[in-house]
Amino acid sequence: MAESGAILTVDNLGVKFDGQEILRDLSFTVSRGDVFAIVGPNGAGKTVLFRALLGLVAHSGTVRWESKVAISYIPQRFSIDKDFPLTVKEFMEFKTGDRKLIMAALHSVGITDEHHINHHILNQRIGWLSGGQLQRVFIAWAILDNPHVILFDEPTAGIDIGGEETIYNLIKKLRDEKELTILFISHDLNMVYKYANNVLCLNKDMICYGAPADALDPAALKALYGGEATFYTHHHHKK
Repeated sequence: MAESGAILTVDNLGVKFDGQEILRDLSFTVSRGDVFAIVGPNGAGKTVLFRALLGLVAHSGTVRWESKVAISYIPQRFSIDKDFPLTVKEFMEFKTGDRKLIMAALHSVGITDEHHINHHILNQRIGWLSGGQLQRVFIAWAILDNPHVILFDEPTAGIDIGGEETIYNLIKKLRDEKELTILFISHDLNMVYKYANNVLCLNKDMICYGAPADALDPAALKALYGGEATFYTHHHHKK
């Protein structure tokens, strides 16, 4: 059984590829309603951890989700050819043909002008969207089937700096409105301090785990990023 109040309990999780350890001995819990951040350098195993949580790679140890939990996953933004012949409407219809649900999901992510949705967004090829528009469409797609949990791999990858906080604000808004549990991978520690209530510091092993203000101390940052730690200065934010 998972811990009381936990939507996810992980015990002694390990992943090996061709005999090489990618993740070692990870144990943590995620409570219902958490905004749970995973941070670490490139190659630390963050995306592999998500894949293990989703049952997509073989692992040792245990991953226990709450019974009947519905999960959506938004991968790190990938490049879509501008000539790829798929419109937003066709992409959304992979999940549902119900136009009202599609419109409601697009409204939820801040695409609120109905004329604009009908005559511009729905009929536009997804390869023509800006980074911010594309991420909003991905989020709308993720919430179409009313998940309990959303996993975001680098939610602001490919988005200009001015748009990053907008996406995080949107994630928090959806968490509050739809009572979601959010897990996200990020390189932006300022966003982690501002929006996450728990953080897992990962570099194959678990370097730190807990509330960001407590877990992300200088020793943990040095263990995570080495000499790069000086670039990860922060200001504490009230939540």
